Amino acid sequence: MPKIYNFGAGPAKMPEEVYEIMRNELTNFDGSGISLLETSHRTKAYMQFNTEVQNVVRRLLDVPANYKILFMAGGGTGEFAAVPLNLMSRTGTADYVVTGDWSAKAAKEAKKYGKVNLVLPPTDRYVGIPDQSEWNLDPNASYVHICTNETIHGVEFDFIPDTKGVPLVADMSSNIMSKKVDVSKFGVIYAGAQKNIGTAGVCLVIVREDLLNQALPICPSLFDWTANAKADSILNTPPMFAIYVMGRVLQWVERNGGVEGMAQLAAKKASLIYGAVEESNGFYSVPVAKNARSKMNVPFRIGSPANEDLEKEFLKGAEALGLIQLKGHRNVGGIRASIYNAVSIEEVETLVKYMKDFQNLYVNF
Repeated sequence: MPKIYNFGAGPAKMPEEVYEIMRNELTNFDGSGISLLETSHRTKAYMQFNTEVQNVVRRLLDVPANYKILFMAGGGTGEFAAVPLNLMSRTGTADYVVTGDWSAKAAKEAKKYGKVNLVLPPTDRYVGIPDQSEWNLDPNASYVHICTNETIHGVEFDFIPDTKGVPLVADMSSNIMSKKVDVSKFGVIYAGAQKNIGTAGVCLVIVREDLLNQALPICPSLFDWTANAKADSILNTPPMFAIYVMGRVLQWVERNGGVEGMAQLAAKKASLIYGAVEESNGFYSVPVAKNARSKMNVPFRIGSPANEDLEKEFLKGAEALGLIQLKGHRNVGGIRASIYNAVSIEEVETLVKYMKDFQNLYVNF
C-alpha cells in the first residue's frame, strides 16, 4: 500500500505528532491510570485541562480579556442556530454576507429566528468577494455574519469588513489558526474543530462579553453562550475527547511557530499549487478571483470547458499514488486540495509533481 497523503476537506489530516501523544495517553490521562474516555468531567485533572485549552487559544490568537472562550457541542452547524438564538434579540434582524454554501446554510438557519438581510445579490456561482461598496448593509442589524473561508468553493476573505459598529460574527471553521486575526474587530468567532484544529464534536466559540445575556427565550440552555460561559463550558458532560484532541493540536501549533508559523507554511503550500495551475498554460484552471483564493482549500478544474472524464482519470491516478480525498465537493465537482495546517510542504510538493506529470501525459488529450 502506498504512503497516504490526505487532502480531505474535513474531517481532515491531523499532525502525526499529536497521534503519537494520543496513543500514549489514551489509557492513562494525565497520569490518572484511566482513559479520558472514562474520566468524569468534574475531576480536577479534566477541569485543569479545560482551562489550559482556553489559555492556549488566548495565547495563539491574542484574545483580549473581555472575550469568553467556549467549547460548544454541535459543531459549526450548531452555531448556525446558536448565533441568532443568542444575538437576534437585539433588533430582530441580521445581515448575512453569503459567499458560498456554508454562509448560505447559516443564513437559511437564521431565518427561523428573525429577519435575514442578504447583503449580496443571490447567486449560485461563488468565485469571489464583491467590494464592500457593493454591500447592502442594514445599520439596524443585530449583527453581520460572514464565513471567512468557504471550504467548498475555495473563497477566502483577505480583509476584515467594516460593519460600522454592528457586531461582526465570523465562521472561521476552515481557516482558524492559519493566520493572525485581530479578534477585537469581531463580536463572535466560531470554528468547528474538524478541519484545522482537531476532530469532530466540538466547536470553538470566542464571544465578546457585552454580547452575552441577550439570548432569545426559546434558546436551549445547551446553545446559550451565557449559560455555557458561567459554567466554564462544563454545563453538562462536554465532548471531552474532542476538546482534548483540540487542545493537543493547538499545543502542536504553539510548538511549531504559532499562528505566524502556520501562516508562512500556508502561503508556501498555496503558492505551490496555484503556481502549478498558472504555469499549466490553461490545462488547469482555478475559478476563484485571485484576491479571494483560499490558502486552505484549492479547487481546480482540468480543461476549458472542464473535461470531467479527464478529471476522473486524474483522481483515479492520484488515489493509486496515495493522494486521497481530492475529489471536489458534489455541489461544484472538479478537484479540490485541502491543505490545512497539518499538511506538510512535502505532501503538497508530491501533489504538484503529480499534477505536472499528469499534464505531460494528457496535454494533447
